[in-house]
Amino acid sequence: MADGPGPALLDGRYRVGPVLARGGMSTVYHGTDTRLERAVAIKVMDPRMAGDHAFRTRFDREARLAARIDHPAVVAVYDRGTVPAGPLGEPSLFVVMELVDGGTLRDVLRARGALGLSAAVRVLEPVLAGLARAHRLGMVHRDVKPENVLISSSGEVKVADFGLLTAAAEAGVSHAGMILGTMAYLSPEQVVSGRADGRSDVYAAGVVLYEMLTGHPPYTADNPLSVAYRHVNEDVPPPSATVPGLPPAVDALVARATARDPAKRPVDAEHFRRELLEVADRLGLTGDGVPRSPGPPPVDDGATLPAGPRRHRATGAEPRGPGGTRAQALVGAHGTAVTPASEPEALSAADLRADRRRSRRVFTLWMVLLVLLAALAGTGAWWLGSGRWTTMPAVTGLDRDRATALVAEADLTPSITEQADDDVAADLVASVDPAPDTRVLRGSSVTLVVSTGRPAVPDVPAGSAVETAEEAVRRAGLTPVRSTAAEEFSAEVPSGAVIRTDPAAGTRLPGGSAVTLVTSRGPEPAPPPPPPSDEESDTTAVPFVIGMRADDAEELLESQGFDVDIDRSFPFGRRDGRVVGQDPSAGDAEPGDTITLTVL
Repeated sequence: MADGPGPALLDGRYRVGPVLARGGMSTVYHGTDTRLERAVAIKVMDPRMAGDHAFRTRFDREARLAARIDHPAVVAVYDRGTVPAGPLGEPSLFVVMELVDGGTLRDVLRARGALGLSAAVRVLEPVLAGLARAHRLGMVHRDVKPENVLISSSGEVKVADFGLLTAAAEAGVSHAGMILGTMAYLSPEQVVSGRADGRSDVYAAGVVLYEMLTGHPPYTADNPLSVAYRHVNEDVPPPSATVPGLPPAVDALVARATARDPAKRPVDAEHFRRELLEVADRLGLTGDGVPRSPGPPPVDDGATLPAGPRRHRATGAEPRGPGGTRAQALVGAHGTAVTPASEPEALSAADLRADRRRSRRVFTLWMVLLVLLAALAGTGAWWLGSGRWTTMPAVTGLDRDRATALVAEADLTPSITEQADDDVAADLVASVDPAPDTRVLRGSSVTLVVSTGRPAVPDVPAGSAVETAEEAVRRAGLTPVRSTAAEEFSAEVPSGAVIRTDPAAGTRLPGGSAVTLVTSRGPEPAPPPPPPSDEESDTTAVPFVIGMRADDAEELLESQGFDVDIDRSFPFGRRDGRVVGQDPSAGDAEPGDTITLTVL
């Protein structure tokens, strides 16, 4: 883009005028809203940033949020849109804002240096009031610095550029110029992790207060990396070390606002504002007016060409000053004395060629140094800001190989954990830690939980102890069950040990399903031998005849093949008496054996 964003009217409404300011991320133009016939400021983003899809999305979101901040100390946001490609430039984004007739706090500091305590309080109080309004809405500025504090010609103080650095930081977009201008005000947590909240804005406001009191920021260095290191590792020095005579209460206020530990700072801009007013009231500060800005330096849009090399010599026509140099006093535009230059003398051709060669060498050397410094600043700022951070990719539902490849592409180290899952097919990623789209330090290890499908019944070797089998079933995500009904005789498995599982090993079941452990009752006892058949037996059962008449008993025994011997020697024994004893009395005997009967 040259000096204009391209078309005569943006969105058929906004007429673009001259350039008001240029920065690392954008160019600000004086514009006119042709519908409402009012002057506006039009900020057009650098096309290189606008070409980033993530930046465009976040820029639109932050512009919408910034438009919600309704506070007199915040530059109002009216509209946002897209700059189409045209003959004068590339496609870009723009935001239409309230036009503040004046300059920035940076202009004031550049022209006046340190402002003094009363003036610093008068500038900082409305800044904190505007930030407090944003903090109540859940917004963080992230880029509080003198360049973003506008002071109108009537003395109004307004905060500008809400959300632009947020969009750039979250999209991972950075420019060396942006970082160089911002690093002096970044809080330690922004440098270390890139995260920011209301206390980060408090830190930056504390640094701005220090600069208004002393005329310079607390940390200066040759490169932004050194400034960032000091923010993280050093405390902001007391302003009284530079400006003797400042009250201790002011030093304490700056120390609290710029504490490296966010927990030790005021929780938001409103609490910082109250502490500032309390200190001002306690010190009895007078109500001096807000210092006016002399206005920004003019923007040179022309092509300024270097003059040819000249050598100067004095002419003798004019009176000479001390030391023999010619001097003629003139009065400048502001009443200052100006000494005219002596008359130039042209160089010889040889001198001119030598000077040109020397100029080219010096110019080349400076360009190389500037390129190296810019590369160093850009790389360091990228690394400290978003470079060392990456985003956890969304790999849930992908197969193991594809997921690990995407994680590796994001500069992260995948760690695989396998786990059964009822709802996710085997070898697909069921979950990740950390969650997708989470910001993670590059090189960090992340966990991918890969599904093995539904739990499978484990293979429990026969003879395993019941406790061992139960633990294996639980590890598989299933529930072990023991039952006396699930016991079997086994000659190979000891009594009480596990024979097998029911269902069998390898069966897929829903998580938590019951698996019965079939246990052994030991060897099965031998069955009793069957009674011998009549054909196979050589013995006959002896009938029981006690109580029978002797004749009947004898007849029965003889019919069974036994010999009978009747003993009638018992006193009063009779032939037809009854049997009172037999030998043998029962059991088996072979046919032909003698059965002795005692008769009474």
